[in-house]
Amino acid sequence: MGRSTFEGPVLSGTNRFGPLRNVGYSQLVQNVDIDVSNTVAGTSTYGGSSTVFVASNGVPNVAGTVYVPSATANPTVQAIPADSATIAYRGAVFYLPTGADLDDCFVDLATVFSVTGGTATLTAAYVYVSNNYTVASATPTYFATGAITTVGRQSLSTFTSQQILNQSATSTDIYQGGTQPNLSQVVVTIALVGTGMNTATSLGGQVNFTLRYTQPDNNIGTLTTYPYGNFD
Repeated sequence: MGRSTFEGPVLSGTNRFGPLRNVGYSQLVQNVDIDVSNTVAGTSTYGGSSTVFVASNGVPNVAGTVYVPSATANPTVQAIPADSATIAYRGAVFYLPTGADLDDCFVDLATVFSVTGGTATLTAAYVYVSNNYTVASATPTYFATGAITTVGRQSLSTFTSQQILNQSATSTDIYQGGTQPNLSQVVVTIALVGTGMNTATSLGGQVNFTLRYTQPDNNIGTLTTYPYGNFD
């Protein structure tokens, strides 16, 4: 089998030019499977650790870099808060083309989140999807779940008007300059809230994140620029 990589987007249709252009976008998927009890980087379900999120583009899972979002400045690394008495953060980072349309985010929990050891007690777990790591109880850029209590596919919470607008075109978060394309980053934050969290000897919970999106066609033209994308 072969592998092909495109700068994209991948379009399909029968009439690629003019006002009756009928091409459609291929939907793209990025996925990462995390077991938060697995603290061994470079293994298949590595779940990160205190201050460390996982990169979705690692095979097997590797530590990822979350950047401070900026459309104009060279990227600087975002510090993920260390585990504290009241909260522990774990998560993953995805890199996307700027302006991507986020179609869905699946949060599939295989085993429930848990803590063991020390004086740790877990009271609630949440997942937030944003262009940066998300502080617990804050409103993320894109998606969120309610409190997670059981295994299975988690429901996303009610979307705000601003979240819906954000989902239609991801922001420029990683500025590269020169001829290199700028990027969006999508950060999935797991917020484990409780007491004595920084005394836990281990955290538990296995979750699969699947991000579905379409890449924009930046050569599509406009109502005043004919022939609506004659660049392919």
